[in-house]
Amino acid sequence: MIKNLDIQALERMRTRFNRLYGPQKVEQLLERMVQLIGRYGIGLEGFSEADLWDETSAVLITYGDMIQNGDEPPLKVLKRFADRYLSGSINTVHILPFYPYTSDDGFSVVDYRAVDRKLGKWADVEDLGREFRLMFDLVLNHCSRSCKWFIDYVNNIAPYRNYFIEEDPNVDLSAVTRPRALPLLTPVHTQHGDTHVWTTFSDDQMDLNFANPDVLFEFLDILLFYVANGATIIRLDAIAYLWKQVGTSCIHLKQTHEVVKLMRDLLDMVAPNVVLLTETNVPHEENISYFGDGDEAHMVYQFSLPPLLLHGLLNGDSSYLTNWAASLNDLPPKCTYFNFTASHDGIGVRPLQGIVPDEELQKLAARVKSQGGHVSMKANPDGTESPYELNITYFDAMGDDPEQVTDHHLARFLCSQTVAMSLRGVPAVYFHSLTATRNNYAGVEETGRARTINRLKWDESELEKQITDKASPAAKVLKEYTRRLNCRAQHKVFHPDAGQQIINLGSEWFVIEREWKEERVVCISNFTADYQELTVDDRLYRLNRADSCSDLLTGRRYMGDGKVIPFEPYQTVWLKI
Repeated sequence: MIKNLDIQALERMRTRFNRLYGPQKVEQLLERMVQLIGRYGIGLEGFSEADLWDETSAVLITYGDMIQNGDEPPLKVLKRFADRYLSGSINTVHILPFYPYTSDDGFSVVDYRAVDRKLGKWADVEDLGREFRLMFDLVLNHCSRSCKWFIDYVNNIAPYRNYFIEEDPNVDLSAVTRPRALPLLTPVHTQHGDTHVWTTFSDDQMDLNFANPDVLFEFLDILLFYVANGATIIRLDAIAYLWKQVGTSCIHLKQTHEVVKLMRDLLDMVAPNVVLLTETNVPHEENISYFGDGDEAHMVYQFSLPPLLLHGLLNGDSSYLTNWAASLNDLPPKCTYFNFTASHDGIGVRPLQGIVPDEELQKLAARVKSQGGHVSMKANPDGTESPYELNITYFDAMGDDPEQVTDHHLARFLCSQTVAMSLRGVPAVYFHSLTATRNNYAGVEETGRARTINRLKWDESELEKQITDKASPAAKVLKEYTRRLNCRAQHKVFHPDAGQQIINLGSEWFVIEREWKEERVVCISNFTADYQELTVDDRLYRLNRADSCSDLLTGRRYMGDGKVIPFEPYQTVWLKI
Protein backbone atom coordinates (compact mmCIF):
# COMPACT_ATOMS: atom_id res chain seq x y z
CA MET A 1 0.00 0.00 0.00
CA ILE A 2 2.91 2.35 0.62
CA LYS A 3 3.58 2.51 -3.11
CA ASN A 4 0.21 4.29 -3.54
CA LEU A 5 1.18 7.06 -1.16
CA ASP A 6 3.54 10.02 -1.32
CA ILE A 7 6.96 8.52 -0.59
CA GLN A 8 8.49 11.91 0.27
CA ALA A 9 5.72 12.56 2.79
CA LEU A 10 6.29 9.16 4.34
CA GLU A 11 9.99 9.92 4.66
CA ARG A 12 9.18 13.17 6.44
CA MET A 13 6.91 11.22 8.78
CA ARG A 14 9.71 8.71 9.38
CA THR A 15 11.97 11.57 10.49
CA ARG A 16 9.30 12.99 12.77
CA PHE A 17 8.53 9.63 14.39
CA ASN A 18 12.25 9.18 15.02
CA ARG A 19 12.48 12.57 16.74
CA LEU A 20 9.40 11.91 18.86
CA TYR A 21 9.74 8.25 19.81
CA GLY A 22 13.20 7.01 18.82
CA PRO A 23 14.48 4.77 15.99
CA GLN A 24 13.23 1.49 17.50
CA LYS A 25 9.57 2.39 16.93
CA VAL A 26 9.79 4.16 13.58
CA GLU A 27 8.89 1.31 11.21
CA GLN A 28 6.02 0.12 13.38
CA LEU A 29 4.61 3.66 13.60
CA LEU A 30 5.01 4.26 9.88
CA GLU A 31 3.09 1.08 9.07
CA ARG A 32 0.45 2.13 11.55
CA MET A 33 0.14 5.47 9.74
CA VAL A 34 -0.40 3.73 6.40
CA GLN A 35 -3.11 1.57 7.95
CA LEU A 36 -4.79 4.66 9.40
CA ILE A 37 -4.91 6.33 6.00
CA GLY A 38 -6.28 3.14 4.47
CA ARG A 39 -8.98 2.94 7.10
CA TYR A 40 -10.52 6.24 6.05
CA GLY A 41 -9.60 6.08 2.39
CA ILE A 42 -9.39 9.85 2.30
CA GLY A 43 -7.53 11.15 -0.70
CA LEU A 44 -6.45 7.79 -2.09
CA GLU A 45 -8.57 8.41 -5.21
CA GLY A 46 -6.58 11.60 -5.71
CA PHE A 47 -7.41 15.07 -4.47
CA SER A 48 -7.38 18.07 -6.77
CA GLU A 49 -5.90 20.75 -4.56
CA ALA A 50 -8.21 23.74 -4.65
CA ASP A 51 -7.31 27.12 -3.23
CA LEU A 52 -7.18 26.93 0.54
CA TRP A 53 -8.71 30.43 0.73
CA ASP A 54 -9.62 33.43 -1.39
CA GLU A 55 -11.27 36.85 -1.09
CA THR A 56 -14.64 35.24 -0.29
CA SER A 57 -13.21 33.45 2.75
CA ALA A 58 -14.70 34.62 6.04
CA VAL A 59 -15.42 32.58 9.16
CA LEU A 60 -18.26 32.82 11.68
CA ILE A 61 -17.16 31.71 15.17
CA THR A 62 -20.12 30.38 17.14
CA TYR A 63 -21.28 27.88 19.70
CA GLY A 64 -23.72 25.32 18.37
CA ASP A 65 -26.39 26.63 20.74
CA MET A 66 -25.77 30.37 20.38
CA ILE A 67 -29.39 30.70 19.20
CA GLN A 68 -32.14 28.65 20.82
CA ASN A 69 -35.80 28.02 20.07
CA GLY A 70 -37.50 25.79 22.62
CA ASP A 71 -36.84 22.09 22.03
CA GLU A 72 -35.67 22.51 18.44
CA PRO A 73 -32.07 21.25 17.99
CA PRO A 74 -29.93 24.41 18.21
CA LEU A 75 -27.81 23.35 15.21
CA LYS A 76 -30.96 23.56 13.07
CA VAL A 77 -31.68 27.04 14.46
CA LEU A 78 -28.09 28.09 13.71
CA LYS A 79 -28.43 26.87 10.12
CA ARG A 80 -31.65 28.85 9.69
CA PHE A 81 -29.93 32.05 10.89
CA ALA A 82 -26.87 31.46 8.70
CA ASP A 83 -28.95 30.74 5.60
CA ARG A 84 -31.09 33.83 6.19
CA TYR A 85 -28.46 36.42 7.05
CA LEU A 86 -24.96 35.26 6.10
CA SER A 87 -25.16 33.99 2.53
CA GLY A 88 -22.60 35.85 0.41
CA SER A 89 -20.76 37.37 3.36
CA ILE A 90 -19.61 34.33 5.37
CA ASN A 91 -18.50 31.09 3.72
CA THR A 92 -17.28 29.08 6.75
CA VAL A 93 -18.85 28.31 10.12
CA HIS A 94 -16.66 27.42 13.09
CA ILE A 95 -18.86 25.44 15.45
CA LEU A 96 -17.04 25.60 18.77
CA PRO A 97 -16.77 22.16 20.43
CA PHE A 98 -20.10 20.46 19.78
CA TYR A 99 -19.16 17.18 21.46
CA PRO A 100 -20.49 15.88 24.81
CA TYR A 101 -18.61 17.69 27.60
CA THR A 102 -18.58 18.32 31.34
CA SER A 103 -17.12 21.82 31.79
CA ASP A 104 -15.38 24.83 30.22
CA ASP A 105 -18.26 25.37 27.78
CA GLY A 106 -17.27 22.44 25.58
CA PHE A 107 -13.51 22.28 26.02
CA SER A 108 -13.63 19.37 28.47
CA VAL A 109 -14.61 16.67 25.99
CA VAL A 110 -16.23 13.37 26.99
CA ASP A 111 -16.59 11.80 23.53
CA TYR A 112 -14.65 13.22 20.57
CA ARG A 113 -16.60 11.31 17.94
CA ALA A 114 -20.14 12.25 19.02
CA VAL A 115 -22.38 15.31 18.72
CA ASP A 116 -23.83 16.55 22.00
CA ARG A 117 -27.46 15.43 21.91
CA LYS A 118 -28.52 18.79 23.34
CA LEU A 119 -27.27 20.39 20.10
CA GLY A 120 -28.44 17.87 17.51
CA LYS A 121 -26.93 15.08 15.44
CA TRP A 122 -24.17 14.55 12.90
CA ALA A 123 -26.88 14.97 10.24
CA ASP A 124 -27.42 18.55 11.47
CA VAL A 125 -23.71 19.27 11.14
CA GLU A 126 -23.81 17.80 7.64
CA ASP A 127 -26.81 19.97 6.72
CA LEU A 128 -24.97 23.12 7.79
CA GLY A 129 -22.03 21.96 5.69
CA ARG A 130 -24.10 21.89 2.51
CA GLU A 131 -24.07 25.70 2.27
CA PHE A 132 -21.01 26.57 4.38
CA ARG A 133 -17.55 25.18 4.86
CA LEU A 134 -17.01 23.85 8.37
CA MET A 135 -14.35 24.37 11.03
CA PHE A 136 -14.01 21.91 13.94
CA ASP A 137 -11.97 21.99 17.15
CA LEU A 138 -9.47 19.26 17.93
CA VAL A 139 -9.19 19.60 21.72
CA LEU A 140 -6.05 17.56 22.10
CA ASN A 141 -4.18 18.79 25.17
CA HIS A 142 -6.72 17.30 27.58
CA CYS A 143 -10.00 15.43 27.88
CA SER A 144 -12.79 15.40 30.45
CA ARG A 145 -12.41 13.57 33.73
CA SER A 146 -15.62 11.76 32.66
CA CYS A 147 -14.15 10.62 29.33
CA LYS A 148 -14.05 6.82 28.98
CA TRP A 149 -10.29 7.08 28.50
CA PHE A 150 -9.82 8.54 31.97
CA ILE A 151 -12.31 6.19 33.59
CA ASP A 152 -10.37 3.26 32.14
CA TYR A 153 -7.11 4.84 33.31
CA VAL A 154 -8.48 4.98 36.87
CA ASN A 155 -9.47 1.31 36.55
CA ASN A 156 -6.02 0.39 35.17
CA ILE A 157 -7.42 -0.85 31.84
CA ALA A 158 -5.17 -0.98 28.75
CA PRO A 159 -4.40 0.94 26.64
CA TYR A 160 -5.75 3.89 28.61
CA ARG A 161 -3.64 3.23 31.72
CA ASN A 162 -0.86 5.04 29.83
CA TYR A 163 -2.94 7.86 28.31
CA PHE A 164 -2.31 10.36 31.12
CA ILE A 165 0.67 11.99 32.81
CA GLU A 166 1.46 11.03 36.39
CA GLU A 167 3.87 13.21 38.35
CA ASP A 168 5.39 13.27 41.82
CA PRO A 169 4.02 16.37 43.59
CA ASN A 170 7.44 16.89 45.19
CA VAL A 171 9.10 17.46 41.82
CA ASP A 172 10.00 21.09 41.10
CA LEU A 173 7.55 22.28 38.44
CA SER A 174 8.05 26.00 39.03
CA ALA A 175 9.38 26.56 35.49
CA VAL A 176 6.12 25.40 33.89
CA THR A 177 4.15 28.15 32.14
CA ARG A 178 0.70 28.43 33.72
CA PRO A 179 -2.20 29.79 31.65
CA ARG A 180 -4.51 29.74 34.68
CA ALA A 181 -4.01 30.42 38.38
CA LEU A 182 -4.91 26.85 39.39
CA PRO A 183 -2.91 23.84 40.68
CA LEU A 184 -0.89 22.04 37.99
CA LEU A 185 -1.33 18.57 39.51
CA THR A 186 -4.59 16.96 40.62
CA PRO A 187 -4.71 14.04 43.11
CA VAL A 188 -6.46 10.95 41.72
CA HIS A 189 -7.35 7.64 43.39
CA THR A 190 -6.84 4.75 40.93
CA GLN A 191 -6.87 0.96 41.01
CA HIS A 192 -3.07 1.02 41.04
CA GLY A 193 -2.90 3.48 43.94
CA ASP A 194 -3.11 7.17 44.71
CA THR A 195 -1.33 9.41 42.26
CA HIS A 196 -1.17 12.94 40.91
CA VAL A 197 -2.11 13.71 37.31
CA TRP A 198 -1.09 16.67 35.18
CA THR A 199 -3.96 19.18 34.66
CA THR A 200 -2.86 22.35 32.88
CA PHE A 201 -6.28 24.02 32.78
CA SER A 202 -8.54 22.57 35.52
CA ASP A 203 -9.13 19.49 37.66
CA ASP A 204 -11.79 18.38 35.15
CA GLN A 205 -9.41 18.61 32.18
CA MET A 206 -6.90 15.78 32.33
CA ASP A 207 -3.78 16.30 30.22
CA LEU A 208 -3.05 13.59 27.67
CA ASN A 209 0.32 11.89 27.34
CA PHE A 210 1.60 12.43 23.80
CA ALA A 211 4.89 10.77 24.77
CA ASN A 212 2.79 7.63 24.29
CA PRO A 213 2.32 7.07 20.52
CA ASP A 214 -1.06 5.46 21.19
CA VAL A 215 -2.34 8.89 22.22
CA LEU A 216 -0.94 10.49 19.08
CA PHE A 217 -2.64 7.91 16.88
CA GLU A 218 -5.90 8.30 18.76
CA PHE A 219 -5.90 11.94 17.73
CA LEU A 220 -4.70 11.31 14.19
CA ASP A 221 -7.70 9.01 13.85
CA ILE A 222 -10.02 11.71 15.25
CA LEU A 223 -8.45 14.25 12.87
CA LEU A 224 -9.32 12.11 9.84
CA PHE A 225 -12.75 11.36 11.31
CA TYR A 226 -13.45 15.11 11.39
CA VAL A 227 -12.21 15.53 7.82
CA ALA A 228 -14.45 12.65 6.72
CA ASN A 229 -17.36 14.46 8.39
CA GLY A 230 -16.85 17.68 6.49
CA ALA A 231 -14.24 19.74 8.35
CA THR A 232 -12.19 21.99 6.06
CA ILE A 233 -10.40 23.84 8.89
CA ILE A 234 -9.11 22.05 11.99
CA ARG A 235 -8.38 24.23 15.01
CA LEU A 236 -5.72 22.79 17.33
CA ASP A 237 -6.88 23.99 20.73
CA ALA A 238 -4.25 24.93 23.35
CA ILE A 239 -1.62 23.22 21.20
CA ALA A 240 1.28 25.15 22.77
CA TYR A 241 1.07 23.10 26.00
CA LEU A 242 0.89 19.67 24.34
CA TRP A 243 4.22 18.08 25.29
CA LYS A 244 5.39 17.90 28.90
CA GLN A 245 9.01 17.67 30.02
CA VAL A 246 9.99 18.33 33.62
CA GLY A 247 12.57 21.08 33.95
CA THR A 248 11.21 23.06 31.00
CA SER A 249 8.44 25.63 30.55
CA CYS A 250 6.33 22.91 28.86
CA ILE A 251 5.23 25.42 26.24
CA HIS A 252 6.26 25.43 22.55
CA LEU A 253 8.54 22.42 23.05
CA LYS A 254 10.19 21.09 19.90
CA GLN A 255 8.17 17.88 20.21
CA THR A 256 4.95 19.92 20.06
CA HIS A 257 6.07 21.46 16.78
CA GLU A 258 6.91 17.99 15.43
CA VAL A 259 3.38 16.78 16.23
CA VAL A 260 1.85 19.72 14.34
CA LYS A 261 4.18 19.09 11.40
CA LEU A 262 3.20 15.43 11.40
CA MET A 263 -0.47 16.41 11.19
CA ARG A 264 0.38 18.78 8.32
CA ASP A 265 2.21 15.97 6.51
CA LEU A 266 -0.84 13.75 6.92
CA LEU A 267 -3.27 16.37 5.63
CA ASP A 268 -1.01 17.33 2.72
CA MET A 269 -1.01 13.69 1.71
CA VAL A 270 -4.67 12.74 2.07
CA ALA A 271 -6.69 15.98 2.30
CA PRO A 272 -4.69 18.93 0.90
CA ASN A 273 -7.80 21.12 0.87
CA VAL A 274 -8.01 21.02 4.69
CA VAL A 275 -6.41 23.84 6.69
CA LEU A 276 -4.59 23.39 10.00
CA LEU A 277 -5.03 26.33 12.42
CA THR A 278 -3.05 26.59 15.66
CA GLU A 279 -4.49 28.38 18.70
CA THR A 280 -1.59 29.82 20.72
CA ASN A 281 -2.50 32.91 22.73
CA VAL A 282 1.08 34.02 23.34
CA PRO A 283 3.41 36.88 22.32
CA HIS A 284 3.57 37.42 18.56
CA GLU A 285 6.98 35.90 17.80
CA GLU A 286 6.06 32.72 19.67
CA ASN A 287 2.70 32.63 17.92
CA ILE A 288 4.06 32.78 14.37
CA SER A 289 6.64 30.09 15.15
CA TYR A 290 3.83 27.63 14.37
CA PHE A 291 4.15 28.43 10.67
CA GLY A 292 7.46 26.56 10.87
CA ASP A 293 9.16 26.77 7.48
CA GLY A 294 5.82 26.53 5.73
CA ASP A 295 5.59 22.90 6.87
CA GLU A 296 3.51 23.35 10.02
CA ALA A 297 0.23 25.29 10.50
CA HIS A 298 -1.46 26.83 7.45
CA MET A 299 -2.96 29.56 9.64
CA VAL A 300 -2.31 31.09 13.03
CA TYR A 301 -4.55 33.40 15.01
CA GLN A 302 -3.55 37.05 14.80
CA PHE A 303 -3.72 37.35 18.59
CA SER A 304 -2.06 40.77 18.76
CA LEU A 305 -4.77 42.33 16.61
CA PRO A 306 -7.77 42.50 19.02
CA PRO A 307 -6.01 44.35 21.88
CA LEU A 308 -4.04 46.60 19.50
CA LEU A 309 -7.21 47.66 17.68
CA LEU A 310 -8.96 48.23 20.98
CA HIS A 311 -6.10 50.31 22.35
CA GLY A 312 -5.73 52.33 19.15
CA LEU A 313 -9.40 53.20 18.68
CA LEU A 314 -10.08 53.99 22.34
CA ASN A 315 -7.07 56.31 22.46
CA GLY A 316 -7.34 57.80 18.97
CA ASP A 317 -3.77 56.67 18.39
CA SER A 318 -2.87 54.04 15.78
CA SER A 319 0.89 54.24 16.31
CA TYR A 320 1.36 50.91 18.12
CA LEU A 321 -0.91 49.14 15.64
CA THR A 322 0.85 50.75 12.67
CA ASN A 323 4.34 49.86 13.92
CA TRP A 324 3.30 46.28 14.65
CA ALA A 325 1.51 45.77 11.32
CA ALA A 326 4.48 47.23 9.42
CA SER A 327 6.78 44.75 11.17
CA LEU A 328 4.90 41.65 10.00
CA ASN A 329 7.12 39.55 7.80
CA ASP A 330 6.17 37.88 4.55
CA LEU A 331 4.72 34.43 5.12
CA PRO A 332 5.76 31.09 3.65
CA PRO A 333 3.64 29.80 0.73
CA LYS A 334 0.25 28.33 1.73
CA CYS A 335 0.32 30.21 5.04
CA THR A 336 -1.81 33.12 6.23
CA TYR A 337 -3.27 34.81 9.30
CA PHE A 338 -6.64 34.21 10.97
CA ASN A 339 -7.70 37.81 11.62
CA PHE A 340 -10.20 38.13 14.44
CA THR A 341 -11.16 40.71 17.03
CA ALA A 342 -13.29 38.60 19.38
CA SER A 343 -13.87 34.96 20.22
CA HIS A 344 -15.55 32.82 22.85
CA ASP A 345 -12.68 33.72 25.18
CA GLY A 346 -11.75 37.19 26.35
CA ILE A 347 -9.37 39.63 24.69
CA GLY A 348 -5.91 38.18 25.32
CA VAL A 349 -3.30 40.73 26.37
CA ARG A 350 -0.17 38.56 26.55
CA PRO A 351 0.37 39.16 22.81
CA LEU A 352 0.95 42.85 23.61
CA GLN A 353 4.22 42.03 25.38
CA GLY A 354 7.04 43.87 23.67
CA ILE A 355 4.60 45.92 21.56
CA VAL A 356 2.75 48.14 24.05
CA PRO A 357 4.25 49.46 27.34
CA ASP A 358 2.92 47.88 30.53
CA GLU A 359 1.42 51.16 31.72
CA GLU A 360 -0.69 51.33 28.54
CA LEU A 361 -1.91 47.80 29.22
CA GLN A 362 -2.93 48.81 32.74
CA LYS A 363 -4.87 51.79 31.35
CA LEU A 364 -6.61 49.50 28.87
CA ALA A 365 -7.59 47.10 31.65
CA ALA A 366 -8.99 50.00 33.68
CA ARG A 367 -11.01 51.20 30.67
CA VAL A 368 -12.50 47.73 30.22
CA LYS A 369 -13.52 47.66 33.88
CA SER A 370 -15.21 51.05 33.47
CA GLN A 371 -17.26 49.53 30.64
CA GLY A 372 -18.48 46.74 32.91
CA GLY A 373 -15.86 44.15 31.97
CA HIS A 374 -13.53 41.98 34.05
CA VAL A 375 -9.78 41.33 33.97
CA SER A 376 -8.59 37.72 34.33
CA MET A 377 -5.15 37.06 35.82
CA LYS A 378 -2.52 34.39 35.24
CA ALA A 379 0.09 33.02 37.63
CA ASN A 380 3.75 33.86 36.97
CA PRO A 381 6.70 31.60 37.93
CA ASP A 382 7.75 34.11 40.63
CA GLY A 383 4.39 33.79 42.37
CA THR A 384 2.96 37.09 41.14
CA GLU A 385 -0.06 37.53 38.88
CA SER A 386 -0.50 39.59 35.73
CA PRO A 387 -3.40 40.31 33.33
CA TYR A 388 -4.12 37.43 30.98
CA GLU A 389 -7.29 38.54 29.24
CA LEU A 390 -10.00 41.20 29.27
CA ASN A 391 -13.49 39.74 29.67
CA ILE A 392 -16.06 41.88 27.87
CA THR A 393 -17.95 41.74 24.59
CA TYR A 394 -15.88 43.45 21.90
CA PHE A 395 -18.86 45.65 21.09
CA ASP A 396 -19.12 46.93 24.67
CA ALA A 397 -15.33 47.30 24.90
CA MET A 398 -15.58 49.93 22.14
CA GLY A 399 -18.16 51.95 24.07
CA ASP A 400 -18.10 55.23 25.94
CA ASP A 401 -20.94 54.55 28.36
CA PRO A 402 -22.02 51.08 29.58
CA GLU A 403 -25.60 52.37 29.86
CA GLN A 404 -26.10 53.49 26.24
CA VAL A 405 -24.86 53.05 22.68
CA THR A 406 -23.77 56.28 21.00
CA ASP A 407 -23.11 56.96 17.31
CA HIS A 408 -19.39 57.11 18.09
CA HIS A 409 -19.63 53.72 19.80
CA LEU A 410 -21.20 52.15 16.69
CA ALA A 411 -18.74 53.82 14.32
CA ARG A 412 -15.73 52.88 16.44
CA PHE A 413 -16.82 49.25 16.57
CA LEU A 414 -17.50 49.01 12.82
CA CYS A 415 -14.13 50.62 12.15
CA SER A 416 -12.41 47.90 14.18
CA GLN A 417 -14.17 45.17 12.24
CA THR A 418 -13.44 46.77 8.88
CA VAL A 419 -9.73 47.03 9.67
CA ALA A 420 -9.71 43.32 10.53
CA MET A 421 -11.28 42.39 7.20
CA SER A 422 -8.88 44.71 5.33
CA LEU A 423 -5.67 43.11 6.56
CA ARG A 424 -3.95 40.25 4.79
CA GLY A 425 -5.45 36.98 5.99
CA VAL A 426 -8.84 35.36 6.54
CA PRO A 427 -11.30 37.44 8.60
CA ALA A 428 -13.15 35.68 11.42
CA VAL A 429 -16.25 37.09 13.10
CA TYR A 430 -17.50 36.06 16.52
CA PHE A 431 -21.29 35.68 16.60
CA HIS A 432 -21.76 38.38 19.23
CA SER A 433 -19.83 40.88 17.12
CA LEU A 434 -22.34 40.38 14.29
CA THR A 435 -25.24 41.10 16.64
CA ALA A 436 -23.68 43.91 18.73
CA THR A 437 -24.33 41.87 21.87
CA ARG A 438 -24.01 43.61 25.24
CA ASN A 439 -22.24 42.22 28.32
CA ASN A 440 -23.96 39.13 29.74
CA TYR A 441 -23.90 40.09 33.43
CA ALA A 442 -26.65 37.62 34.37
CA GLY A 443 -24.62 34.77 32.88
CA VAL A 444 -21.51 35.71 34.86
CA GLU A 445 -23.54 35.80 38.05
CA GLU A 446 -25.02 32.38 37.24
CA THR A 447 -21.77 30.59 36.35
CA GLY A 448 -19.26 32.54 38.42
CA ARG A 449 -16.96 32.63 35.36
CA ALA A 450 -15.80 35.90 33.81
CA ARG A 451 -15.75 34.45 30.29
CA THR A 452 -19.52 33.95 30.36
CA ILE A 453 -19.84 37.72 29.84
CA ASN A 454 -19.17 37.05 26.15
CA ARG A 455 -21.21 33.84 25.76
CA LEU A 456 -24.86 34.89 25.81
CA LYS A 457 -27.32 32.35 24.37
CA TRP A 458 -29.86 34.21 22.25
CA ASP A 459 -33.53 33.26 22.19
CA GLU A 460 -34.35 33.18 18.48
CA SER A 461 -37.49 35.30 18.80
CA GLU A 462 -35.66 37.95 20.84
CA LEU A 463 -32.78 38.04 18.35
CA GLU A 464 -35.21 38.38 15.45
CA LYS A 465 -36.92 41.22 17.28
CA GLN A 466 -33.59 43.01 17.65
CA ILE A 467 -32.54 42.40 14.04
CA THR A 468 -35.84 43.60 12.58
CA ASP A 469 -35.83 46.79 14.68
CA LYS A 470 -33.92 49.07 12.31
CA ALA A 471 -33.05 51.43 15.16
CA SER A 472 -31.34 48.74 17.27
CA PRO A 473 -27.54 48.33 17.40
CA ALA A 474 -27.98 44.66 16.40
CA ALA A 475 -29.83 45.58 13.20
CA LYS A 476 -27.42 48.36 12.27
CA VAL A 477 -24.29 46.30 12.90
CA LEU A 478 -25.49 43.08 11.23
CA LYS A 479 -26.62 44.95 8.09
CA GLU A 480 -23.45 47.01 7.74
CA TYR A 481 -21.08 44.22 8.76
CA THR A 482 -22.44 41.78 6.17
CA ARG A 483 -22.56 44.53 3.53
CA ARG A 484 -18.86 45.22 3.99
CA LEU A 485 -17.99 41.52 3.91
CA ASN A 486 -20.01 41.19 0.70
CA CYS A 487 -18.10 44.11 -0.78
CA ARG A 488 -14.79 42.55 0.23
CA ALA A 489 -15.73 39.27 -1.45
CA GLN A 490 -16.07 41.03 -4.82
CA HIS A 491 -12.45 42.17 -5.02
CA LYS A 492 -9.43 39.94 -5.61
CA VAL A 493 -7.27 42.53 -3.87
CA PHE A 494 -8.58 41.13 -0.56
CA HIS A 495 -7.35 37.61 -1.33
CA PRO A 496 -5.30 36.48 1.71
CA ASP A 497 -2.29 36.04 -0.58
CA ALA A 498 -2.55 39.56 -2.07
CA GLY A 499 0.25 41.97 -1.29
CA GLN A 500 0.13 44.25 1.74
CA GLN A 501 1.99 47.39 2.71
CA ILE A 502 1.40 49.61 5.74
CA ILE A 503 1.53 53.38 5.06
CA ASN A 504 2.26 55.62 8.04
CA LEU A 505 0.26 58.86 7.78
CA GLY A 506 0.50 59.62 11.50
CA SER A 507 -1.20 58.40 14.63
CA GLU A 508 -4.68 59.60 13.62
CA TRP A 509 -4.83 57.24 10.64
CA PHE A 510 -4.37 53.54 10.01
CA VAL A 511 -3.61 52.80 6.37
CA ILE A 512 -3.22 49.47 4.57
CA GLU A 513 -2.39 49.12 0.90
CA ARG A 514 -3.56 45.85 -0.72
CA GLU A 515 -2.46 44.86 -4.21
CA TRP A 516 -3.32 42.02 -6.59
CA LYS A 517 -1.80 42.20 -10.07
CA GLU A 518 -3.09 45.49 -11.55
CA GLU A 519 -5.64 46.22 -8.81
CA ARG A 520 -4.66 48.42 -5.88
CA VAL A 521 -6.83 49.48 -2.94
CA VAL A 522 -5.74 51.70 -0.05
CA CYS A 523 -7.77 51.06 3.11
CA ILE A 524 -7.78 54.26 5.18
CA SER A 525 -9.31 54.47 8.66
CA ASN A 526 -9.82 57.59 10.74
CA PHE A 527 -8.92 56.49 14.27
CA THR A 528 -10.26 59.64 15.92
CA ALA A 529 -13.61 60.95 17.14
CA ASP A 530 -13.16 64.04 14.93
CA TYR A 531 -14.18 64.92 11.38
CA GLN A 532 -11.03 64.94 9.26
CA GLU A 533 -9.96 65.55 5.68
CA LEU A 534 -7.19 63.76 3.83
CA THR A 535 -5.54 64.91 0.62
CA VAL A 536 -4.74 62.11 -1.80
CA ASP A 537 -1.11 62.67 -2.73
CA ASP A 538 2.03 60.76 -3.63
CA ARG A 539 2.06 58.95 -0.29
CA LEU A 540 -0.98 57.04 -1.52
CA TYR A 541 -0.47 57.18 -5.30
CA ARG A 542 3.08 55.88 -5.42
CA LEU A 543 3.97 55.88 -9.16
CA ASN A 544 0.45 55.73 -10.56
CA ARG A 545 -1.24 59.13 -10.43
CA ALA A 546 -4.83 58.47 -11.49
CA ASP A 547 -7.35 61.06 -12.70
CA SER A 548 -9.90 59.68 -10.27
CA CYS A 549 -10.27 57.24 -7.46
CA SER A 550 -13.31 55.72 -5.77
CA ASP A 551 -14.40 54.32 -2.42
CA LEU A 552 -15.46 50.69 -2.79
CA LEU A 553 -17.60 50.92 0.36
CA THR A 554 -19.72 53.91 -0.68
CA GLY A 555 -19.22 54.19 -4.45
CA ARG A 556 -18.14 57.82 -4.12
CA ARG A 557 -15.65 59.07 -6.73
CA TYR A 558 -12.96 61.68 -6.16
CA MET A 559 -11.69 63.60 -9.21
CA GLY A 560 -8.69 65.74 -10.14
CA ASP A 561 -5.32 66.52 -8.57
CA GLY A 562 -5.21 67.20 -4.86
CA LYS A 563 -8.35 65.21 -4.18
CA VAL A 564 -9.62 65.84 -0.67
CA ILE A 565 -11.53 63.02 1.01
CA PRO A 566 -13.75 63.87 3.98
CA PHE A 567 -13.78 61.38 6.87
CA GLU A 568 -16.44 61.14 9.53
CA PRO A 569 -15.26 59.96 12.98
CA TYR A 570 -13.98 56.36 12.75
CA GLN A 571 -14.84 56.09 9.05
CA THR A 572 -12.98 53.66 6.80
CA VAL A 573 -12.55 54.24 3.06
CA TRP A 574 -11.45 51.50 0.66
CA LEU A 575 -9.88 53.74 -1.97
CA LYS A 576 -9.40 52.08 -5.35
CA ILE A 577 -6.57 53.92 -7.09
